[in-house]
Amino acid sequence: MSKRAIRSWMLFDWAAQPFFTVVITFIFGPYFVSRLAEDAVQGQAAWGYTVTIAGVIIALLAPVLGAIADATGARKHWIAFFALVKIIALSLLWFAAPGSALWLPMLCIVCAMVAAEFSILFNDSMMPRLIAAQDIGRVSNLAWGLGYIGGLLVLFSVLLLLAANPDSGKTLLGITPLFGLDANQGEDARITGPYAALWYLIFILPMFLFTPDAGRGVSLSQAIGSTLHELKSTLADAWQRKALLRFLLARMVYQDGVNGLLALGGTFAASMFGWQTIEMGIYGILLLVVAIGGCAYAGRLDAQLGSKAVVILSLLCLLVATLGIVSTGPGYTLFGLLQLSTVDNGGLFATAAEKTYIAFGLLIGVAFGPVQASSRAYLARSVGVDEAGRYFGLYALSGRATAFLAPMAVASLTLYADSARIGMSGLLVFLVVGLVLLLRTPYPAVQKN
Repeated sequence: MSKRAIRSWMLFDWAAQPFFTVVITFIFGPYFVSRLAEDAVQGQAAWGYTVTIAGVIIALLAPVLGAIADATGARKHWIAFFALVKIIALSLLWFAAPGSALWLPMLCIVCAMVAAEFSILFNDSMMPRLIAAQDIGRVSNLAWGLGYIGGLLVLFSVLLLLAANPDSGKTLLGITPLFGLDANQGEDARITGPYAALWYLIFILPMFLFTPDAGRGVSLSQAIGSTLHELKSTLADAWQRKALLRFLLARMVYQDGVNGLLALGGTFAASMFGWQTIEMGIYGILLLVVAIGGCAYAGRLDAQLGSKAVVILSLLCLLVATLGIVSTGPGYTLFGLLQLSTVDNGGLFATAAEKTYIAFGLLIGVAFGPVQASSRAYLARSVGVDEAGRYFGLYALSGRATAFLAPMAVASLTLYADSARIGMSGLLVFLVVGLVLLLRTPYPAVQKN
């Protein structure tokens, strides 16, 4: 396959990542929790249930769509359809003004997350046909790192040009926000929806233009008719491939924890420390900078040690980071075993607790790209080209089948204990159980029992 075709495929991650970076994790999500909702507890619970609903829909439909993709062959028309849904949903986030009802942004986030995940499913399933087996781990991590660079640039541009300090009315460049955006009306956060939509529209075009699609298979009506049979056959085949089944099960559990950490980590920081758009944006930039380096290094490590080793190391980092952030509060960390100064030095991240939280957050930045990039490389090395679509459908299912459990556990624990900290601690269970299961899984997962 030509280098241009592969590079154009890699640009999909560049196009898609800003949605997760600026909308879900660092800008709009924290705005939803801290400024749209009546209080932080209600906001985190509502955001958690929003992610839960999206996860249930993805879990139900991903394997079916994966089977249809294999039967029909071509992927691009599916990506185009879901791109349209995602672009419309993100654009409507502009109307989520302070004081407005929560249902509209919740509906838009559900639609955007579902469309984003299904687009990723079809894009990922192109990998085994485009990339040589020995290069899959390296290219997958490089593409993921490229996505973080895209997210970083979008986040930088928001802070420099669009988001103002509510007190001064100026951006980090010291200028009035472009388009007259008013931070007091949340316009600096609301604009991230349309901005991410426009970025996605522009940068998925090279993939459509230069990356060859698979040839046409059967018609859509024929594919739909045979989908349930194919899905049943795939599940039966997976049941016989015990190593592959064990990998999918492990990934199902630990990815729940990863998804929960990505969706709720930023909102947790915003509610704990009262961070506004600029603080959240700078925090996001720090994480993305280390994430880019993490993916670049993980790509080489994957080639040397294999995808399994990279995933295990990443999960260990995420465990330490999650334990760190839930144990840190004003004046302490590690659940009070280590006392911190409460002196506020002024400016951004002025307290010792905030700096400590950022230090733990950097571990998340190092690990959350490689754990996902090397997971998809793990699967790509374990299945054949002609079965990639249906197994990436199961892969999407394994990432979303119980994806509602982590955010639902966080939301429910938060409401029950009236504590966002206790709610977030539920993510540790998913990371630990997933790691234990993965340790017993062969690599590649090709053995049959």
